[in-house]
Amino acid sequence: MGRMRQVVVTSSDDIRVEDVPRPGPPGAGEVLVASRLVGICGTDVHAAAGHHPFIDRPYRPGHEVVGVVEQVGEGVTALAAGDRVVLEPNLVCGQCRQCRDGRYNICRNLAVFGCQTPGGMSDAFVVAGDRLHKLPDDMSDELAALVEPLATPVHAVRRAGVRAGSRVVVLGAGPIGLLVLVAARAAGAETVVVTDVLPEKLERARRLGADVGVRADAPDAIGLVAAAVPGADVVFDCVATASSMAQAVELVDKGGTVVVVGIAAGATSIPLHLVQDREISVIGSLMYVREDVEHAIALLASGVVAADELVTGVFPLERAAEAFAASSDPRQVKVLVSVGSP
Repeated sequence: MGRMRQVVVTSSDDIRVEDVPRPGPPGAGEVLVASRLVGICGTDVHAAAGHHPFIDRPYRPGHEVVGVVEQVGEGVTALAAGDRVVLEPNLVCGQCRQCRDGRYNICRNLAVFGCQTPGGMSDAFVVAGDRLHKLPDDMSDELAALVEPLATPVHAVRRAGVRAGSRVVVLGAGPIGLLVLVAARAAGAETVVVTDVLPEKLERARRLGADVGVRADAPDAIGLVAAAVPGADVVFDCVATASSMAQAVELVDKGGTVVVVGIAAGATSIPLHLVQDREISVIGSLMYVREDVEHAIALLASGVVAADELVTGVFPLERAAEAFAASSDPRQVKVLVSVGSP
């Protein structure tokens, strides 16, 4: 069976590469995948710091994975050895009402590969074949590493009903916020305003299609956003704090929708008197389903965004601790771990 390398995270200051048994041959319906590139997202950073409400430490990360099929198990016909794939990490029961309704992203028994189970920040992993999506031959690994991060905004934009002519505000210009901007534009949004505390992030948002970038910590931030988009149809909160929620509710038009995309550290206050008085819909958005991943692949293949606009760092597996540290730097966007050969 052999041995392989796998990253284990005990804390932000204790991230190491361990020598562990290599997974055996895939069983029926399973696929053995060799990892190539693995993204680090805000979920990973929060989990490493002990701030994620649903991930216990130590954990073995890797849910944003681009890899190559090494071997397929019995019954797998859609994939073959040599295929490049991207992982869809939601592990679901398929039996609960949510799964039966096609909303398996909120499966009652949901586990996430690389969050609640050992992940793909390793030389290889085994997963059910239906959790993998084949990639276009002409899509680079770096661009493919954006598929999973883009699928979450694609799902959020679809849930919000963004369409041609929509007026949108995005709070937070981190990786998810920037990709919400991309997805909203692709869905036809007429106006998109983005807020953040860092000027360099706002400049990147403008390059990606934002009409206006506003400093979130400006004393007149709400007034500046309202001047650019008087009454937003949808506000995406990609920060998920009490202050960002207060801004979102203040900025959305009467009868509009606030979508919570960011992960809150815990209970967060909401100005319910305004939610009630203005008939504001506040909805959550978690991960994605297959159609969102497929749409993300199609959007990236169409050239909606370039990899070098969002991928700001690539580290070899042996330097995973440095990669996590870089991901904690708010000036970074998407940091990747390159697995390479043992």
